[in-house]
Amino acid sequence: MSGAHWAVIALLALVSFLIRLAGLIAGERIRGSRQAWMLDELPGLIIISLVASSLIGQTLPTWISAGVALGIAVITNNVIATMAVGILAFASLAWLGGSMVQ
Repeated sequence: MSGAHWAVIALLALVSFLIRLAGLIAGERIRGSRQAWMLDELPGLIIISLVASSLIGQTLPTWISAGVALGIAVITNNVIATMAVGILAFASLAWLGGSMVQ
């Protein structure tokens, strides 16, 4: 490898380190501020945003199954129960109206 390749690798390593350091510093400052409550809610918000964006353009049975899963999540606060009931709801809707699920 040439010197230019090593320079790019070193620069990328430095930038990666600085990004991680900035995240660590920002996280510590947030943890000590009035906005610390956001860190407790962050994992759930990330999951919701991923699920919501994946539902765009899906069929009605998928939306119904997601709604059923959300209801079970609120009632039980149990991930396994939520996944099992959501899958069961989707499978039931597929079985009932086979042409609805594509």
